[in-house]
Amino acid sequence: MDDAELKAYLTSSGAFLEGHFLLSSGLHSPNYVQCAQALKNPVWAEKMGAGLVAAWNRPKPDIILSPAMGGLFIGHEVARAFGLDLVFTERENNFMTLRRGFSLKKGSRLIIVEDVFTTGKSTLETAEVAKFYGAETVGAMSVINRMGDKTLPFPSFSLLTLDLTAYQPADCPLCRAGVPVVKPGSRKFP
Repeated sequence: MDDAELKAYLTSSGAFLEGHFLLSSGLHSPNYVQCAQALKNPVWAEKMGAGLVAAWNRPKPDIILSPAMGGLFIGHEVARAFGLDLVFTERENNFMTLRRGFSLKKGSRLIIVEDVFTTGKSTLETAEVAKFYGAETVGAMSVINRMGDKTLPFPSFSLLTLDLTAYQPADCPLCRAGVPVVKPGSRKFP
């Protein structure tokens, strides 16, 4: 799948949104990618998972780890394409943790899989959970990368990189114009 095909599908699925959005980073943006709208289609979710695995040119990991909620569908599809298990982290009292009887074997090598890299916060928090269990994060994958020039401390790959505008709230022209702000993501603010 090439960039044009993926962009066309993301648009037709309703994943690309325009308006005035409060991102989980606290920044404001006129654009948002709601990957859940794209991943609701199992055929496309499988295709995206297989595309991420096909691009992985390093040794096969032992397990896939995804942060809930955004990473669940694509993490499952990447795990399926690799023939591996998926475990996921969840927020409990504002901290990422493993629940539901999940654990990671000490020394296991894993890839963190997300729907969208925005700031890298969820990925880094998930990597800390892996480190706590003595597992090694050997890479990270996402459908969309909108981190700009930020990088992660381990190899990472995304199917599509988007350079979407983001503003500090004090500098947001949409706020100045009185456009109501919407918070479409899943992370709660303190």
